[in-house]
Amino acid sequence: MFDSGFGGLDILKNIIKELPQYNYVYLGDTARMPYGTRSQELIYNFTEQAIDFLFKNNCQLIILACNTASSQALRRIQQEYLPKNYPQKRVLGVIIPATETAIQKTINHRIGVIATQSSVDSKAFEKELKKLNSKVRVFQKSCPLLVPIIEAGEQNSKATQLILENYLKPLIKKQIDTLILGCTHYGYLKNKIRKIVGKQINIISQGKIVAKKLKDYLFRHPEIERKLGQDSKVSFLTTDLTDNFKILGAKYFGQNIKLKKVSLE
Repeated sequence: MFDSGFGGLDILKNIIKELPQYNYVYLGDTARMPYGTRSQELIYNFTEQAIDFLFKNNCQLIILACNTASSQALRRIQQEYLPKNYPQKRVLGVIIPATETAIQKTINHRIGVIATQSSVDSKAFEKELKKLNSKVRVFQKSCPLLVPIIEAGEQNSKATQLILENYLKPLIKKQIDTLILGCTHYGYLKNKIRKIVGKQINIISQGKIVAKKLKDYLFRHPEIERKLGQDSKVSFLTTDLTDNFKILGAKYFGQNIKLKKVSLE
C-alpha cells in the first residue's frame, strides 16, 4: 500500500481486519508530502518511483491508498507502465470503490466531494460518478489545509472546526445527500464532519469500503490471490523517519508501528 503520508493507515487497518492472513507492506512518502498541491507530472513521477520500489521488493498487488495519486497517476500506470514493466502485476486505486458506494447511497443524485486540489482539478470523482449515473450532480470542494492539519496532529484544535465549517457549508447549501471524503486522511475527521453536516447526509469514508472491495477483487482474481504471502506480516516504510510519524501513525493505526526509512529516488 502506498500513500503520500500516513492517511492510508486507516485503509490498511480496515483491510487487515477484513483480510488478516496476508502480508502487507505500507509505504508513506512523508519526505515529499503533501501531494495535493503538486503538478500532475510530478505526482506521476513520485507514484511511479513508489510502485517500482514496491514491486522490486516482491509486492504482487499495490493499492494506491492516496486519492491524489489515484486521480492523477493510476490510469497512466495501468495503461502504460504496467504492460511495459510488470505485466503480471496489478495496481488498484481508491476512487472507484468510493464512487460506486456513493451512487448506491444517494437518493436525490446530488453528491459532494471534498478532496485535495489536484484531485478536484482532475475531476476524477466526477467522471467516475457520471459513468455510473449520468444524471448525478457533483459538487466538489478542495480542502488544502486538512492534510497538513492531520499530519501535524492538530485535528482537535478549534481552528480545525472553523476550517471544516468553511469547507462544508457551501456543499450543504447545494442540498447534497451524500458526501465523499476524497482523501484518505479525511477519515480521521469523520466524526467532526458528521456533526457539521448532520445525520441526513451519507458520509462515504474509504477504509471499510476499500477493504470489502479488495476482498471481492481477490475472490474474482485467484491468479493474483495465490501469489500473495500469507504469514500475517506487516512492514511499515517511510521516506522520512520522524517522531511524528511514529507517534501519530501508531495512534491512527491502532497499535505501535516499527518504521524503516527507505529512499525512492
